[in-house]
Amino acid sequence: MRASRLISLVLLLQSRETMTAAELARELEVSERTVYRDVLALSAAGVPVYADRGRSGGYRLLGGYRTRLTGLTRDEAEALFLAGLPGPAGDMGLADAVAAAELKVLAALPPSLRDAPARTGQRFHLDVPGWFRESTPPPWLAVLARAVWRDRVVELRYRRGEREVIRTVEPYGLVLKSGVWYMVGRVGDGWRTYRVDRVIGVAAGEDTFDREEGFDLGAYWREQAEAFLRGMLRAEVRVRLSPTGLRTLRHVAEAPFAYEEAVAGAGEPDGQGWVVTRLPVESVPVAYDVLLRLGPEVEVLDPPELRARFAEAARRSAARYADVPGAVPGDPTPGAGQR
Repeated sequence: MRASRLISLVLLLQSRETMTAAELARELEVSERTVYRDVLALSAAGVPVYADRGRSGGYRLLGGYRTRLTGLTRDEAEALFLAGLPGPAGDMGLADAVAAAELKVLAALPPSLRDAPARTGQRFHLDVPGWFRESTPPPWLAVLARAVWRDRVVELRYRRGEREVIRTVEPYGLVLKSGVWYMVGRVGDGWRTYRVDRVIGVAAGEDTFDREEGFDLGAYWREQAEAFLRGMLRAEVRVRLSPTGLRTLRHVAEAPFAYEEAVAGAGEPDGQGWVVTRLPVESVPVAYDVLLRLGPEVEVLDPPELRARFAEAARRSAARYADVPGAVPGDPTPGAGQR
């Protein structure tokens, strides 16, 4: 503990050049008396720490006692601190390690780049959790993170619906998606993905595993995420879209590939620029919620029950606006009846 504090003291002096005992005590969360003792210990060990007396005085290192990182541009230095991700690192129990690493990097930077962390913090903030979601990390996340770092086999107790299952897992990696943590691991000869907030117990022993060469966590996650979405979008609707509706579909479709397939499968535009295409959806009720956002820029052609539901919605909307001057009575759907 003391050795770590002494290193931190030296790095603080390297990064800020002069600091008072009170400032050091605040940063290190110790008393000023402890700072005095630590400075004496460093001097005895040959570290050239000395004190400037007077109103603007404090402790400093003799000139030249520092290690610099050379070759870094300002953009690179600022990007380095942007990559710290303090929120997720803290969730995994690595906040102290990240802070120590940043302090070491800061101490090694030349004076002209020492404002990099302040400039980055003023300009960028990463808020990972989704809206209406608690930001408290799952209770077993830090334990799993240690197992991932050390390639330790774990026995996982996991809540699956109303049941509790136990699995022996080789934890390959952790993924943070929309504020939710997932663990990717190998069970036997297969790969599994577990939501960390459903883990109810972890036992990590001393057994380690050999990682499969060439395993790419990012590629695996992208493949599984798309497979998951494709598995969800098992239904299909046939629609007619205006040019505006086709452009807006990108922002309301349930998945990027659903929009891409709709565009690729679109027929030739008619005289008004409208096209007919098919859209993968999860279900008819979900398709109603999704396509309703397009308003009059979409006409549902199939299935009949969804078309009937949209016709009813159009009638109700027309009735509500019947007293608006200039309102046109009748079926408001463009191309109604075209099959």
